[in-house]
Amino acid sequence: MNKESTLTTRSEQILCSIVRYYIETGEPVASGDISRLRRFNLSPATIRMIMSDLSTDGYLQQPHTSAGRVPTERAFEAFVRTLPSNRVFQAEVGRIRGAFEEAESVEARVECASHMLTEMTNGLGITAAIPTASQTLHQIELIALGGKRVLIVVVTLDRMVRDQVVEVDEAVNQDDLVTIRNYVNREFGGWVISEIQDELRRRVEMVAAVRDKIEQRLLMLYRKGLLDVSLRPEVHLDGAANVIGFDLRLTRDHLRELVRALEEKKLILELLDKFLSAPAESGNPVSVRIGLGTEPAGMGEMALIGVNVTMPGGTPAKLAVLGPMRMDYSKVMSAVLHVGRAFSSLPS
Repeated sequence: MNKESTLTTRSEQILCSIVRYYIETGEPVASGDISRLRRFNLSPATIRMIMSDLSTDGYLQQPHTSAGRVPTERAFEAFVRTLPSNRVFQAEVGRIRGAFEEAESVEARVECASHMLTEMTNGLGITAAIPTASQTLHQIELIALGGKRVLIVVVTLDRMVRDQVVEVDEAVNQDDLVTIRNYVNREFGGWVISEIQDELRRRVEMVAAVRDKIEQRLLMLYRKGLLDVSLRPEVHLDGAANVIGFDLRLTRDHLRELVRALEEKKLILELLDKFLSAPAESGNPVSVRIGLGTEPAGMGEMALIGVNVTMPGGTPAKLAVLGPMRMDYSKVMSAVLHVGRAFSSLPS
């Protein structure tokens, strides 16, 4: 929404009524429809003239030869700019916080947030925690799986848990792994992960001088990706089946392709990165992006409403609702704002 409005107050009021009417009915809007609302002390002829000017300025389009017009992306953008910040009942805020307090890990919180957004909006709730190397290590766990396989579990201060199985150069027994684990937790607990990696990299460069067996095996595990597991995003989308109920002009095959595409984490991350990378406008933390491109089919008729937050442990996160262009923007913006605040404010 980066286009400045050139509307007069009266034209903006008419346009907002057109958008609201279209959201409610899904039908092209005629001047008589707006005149019957009795919100304006204007003749039908004056309303027709204003609607003609709005069409010329790119806010309305006429899909058929009938008198009805439908809002364009630019009209929806202008409409959203007029919406005030909504409040929710205190009981709803309490319910949101209560749901998060039962989630004991980042993964559980991410899933909880996307579920709540879907439940509150009937759209697609999306949450992504996107860790960086600036995260702080809480502790690691190392478990021998037999042969030369070791399970590495990394827990960061914000309660994000990541694990991976690595194949090491030589078998390591569990007693040695416990010693290595204790050493890392004692020496590096509370360090920023990037700083730990720098220190271990320095030690690798002087590996010839390392005589201690435990430290040698620690460096072996480092080469196998000891701390890399913490940098994968945790992404969750809820409500993909709701797409079927959206007012999208798609064939059955295209609708199936859209649902399959939305279940791919790669596409979700690309959407979030593309449309939620810049700060929201006008001091409003909630961003609204209308018309999301041509691929996959149907994205041009959808909107993304989202917010960037930072979790207590420092992990960046993005929360959003993906829905049809004809949605209750005020309700969805409020849901995203309050779920985002609760998601980012709970203690680690």
